[in-house]
Amino acid sequence: MLAVQEVVTDPVADQSDQALDIARLTGRIGAVIRGIDLSERLTEATVKAIRAALVRHKVIFFRGQTGLDDVRHEEFAAQLGTPLVHPTLQVAAGTRYVLELDSREIGPGLPWHTDMAFLPDGSAISILRSVVVPDVGGDTLWANTAAAYRDLPNPLKALVEGLRAVHTKIRLINGSTAYETEHPVVTVHPESGERCLLLGPSAPIAGHFVRNFVGFSDQDTKRLLAILQDYVTSPENTVRWKWNVGDVALWDNRATQHRVVADTDGQHRHVRRVTLAGSVAVGIDGKPSRLLKPEST
Repeated sequence: MLAVQEVVTDPVADQSDQALDIARLTGRIGAVIRGIDLSERLTEATVKAIRAALVRHKVIFFRGQTGLDDVRHEEFAAQLGTPLVHPTLQVAAGTRYVLELDSREIGPGLPWHTDMAFLPDGSAISILRSVVVPDVGGDTLWANTAAAYRDLPNPLKALVEGLRAVHTKIRLINGSTAYETEHPVVTVHPESGERCLLLGPSAPIAGHFVRNFVGFSDQDTKRLLAILQDYVTSPENTVRWKWNVGDVALWDNRATQHRVVADTDGQHRHVRRVTLAGSVAVGIDGKPSRLLKPEST
């Protein structure tokens, strides 16, 4: 297949988000959008502007959305895209798509990861709202994987541009393999045209990890993965968010990783998330991700 050229488009070029009150948080990732009440149904123009801002800034935040409940959370998600049923987690009672992430059940924090990267089409956008926040700690960090790719020296780019990685999801109940997907390490963002690094943890977190780079031993995979992750999570490519009750974060899973900081000193942290369906990832050679193993029965 022909290589896909990196054609980066600026979603702000059409002035679609100039109607939004946006404040950038860092030079490479993150912005706050002010003056929007997500508990109200948004106009098509506003939704389009929000999506454009998201593609540009990778993660965007809305403060103080205390009027947002589960019903409106799902409605807002449906305005942005197609809500996705998580294949391995149960939704919150009385909802169709809302995942309840409670530190009393899942622990205080998770390492760097991209949501649902064990599937060929993964997820496009995650929408998270805070319900209970600790007095101290529990921040979330996001990293810009497009900026990380641009930071790679040319010899390292040449190494990884044709590389593929096997992402595995282990069923937590009995330890059996539930999903296995082969992804290109460098993907082309379907909206911006940017090249992004699609990676994951080297050891299971919530059952998901990168098993190996195709053609590499486990040991060499861990070494190379550590090098690439250092570029992703360099301070210049990250933003850190301190939560208040009612804050909402939207992030682009196709161009980010994120992690929760486990420093709450045992205090309660409760957030709720809806995820939007994505498209099958494609490498710069035009080859798509492919499912290796469906769910075991």
